[in-house]
Amino acid sequence: MQWIIFMLLLIISSMEMLTQNRWKKQASASLLENCTGCVLCSEDNGCITCHHRLFLLIWRDGIRQYGMCVHTCPPGYFGVRGLEVNRCTKCRSPSCESCFSRDFCMKCKDKFYLYKGQCFRQCPPGTAAQPGTRECQETCEPGPWSEWSACTHESRTCGCKWGVETRVREVPEAAREERAACPAQLETRRCRMKKHCPGGE
Repeated sequence: MQWIIFMLLLIISSMEMLTQNRWKKQASASLLENCTGCVLCSEDNGCITCHHRLFLLIWRDGIRQYGMCVHTCPPGYFGVRGLEVNRCTKCRSPSCESCFSRDFCMKCKDKFYLYKGQCFRQCPPGTAAQPGTRECQETCEPGPWSEWSACTHESRTCGCKWGVETRVREVPEAAREERAACPAQLETRRCRMKKHCPGGE
């Protein structure tokens, strides 16, 4: 009876060893996949050092961190080239999709608008949302309207009963330089001509 129990224990321990060996092979195979482009690779943490042209991307899963070598940094990260290692660094703002530096966003995630390197749910006062580009564009305060021009028809101030008169307002130089979104700068309206042309109707 003891002999049978001993044999059963031996078979069970052998099966456990086979299972562990199979798991180790699978883990080392997945490790090799995770170590693509690595110069140094850790069994527990993946890539530690990458080939010169690649970026080292490190992310956390609970208390563990993992490394991977990538050609381009994923959304929410930007690449920083260094003498020893090129790293993917995370954008500080969680609403930023791509950034130039840690604090300067270049493109915001959906439902956010970009303004001066920051992401906003609503554009700040003095700016207007541009849905096509998902950016906030500064609005300008143009100067006062000029007086209405003389009433003209086909560039003449006499003749027909009806003509057109116009007025304009100036845009500040600073607003022109920043390409701010400005309201209409020219207005026209119908007007009645006040005199007949000599020798004509």
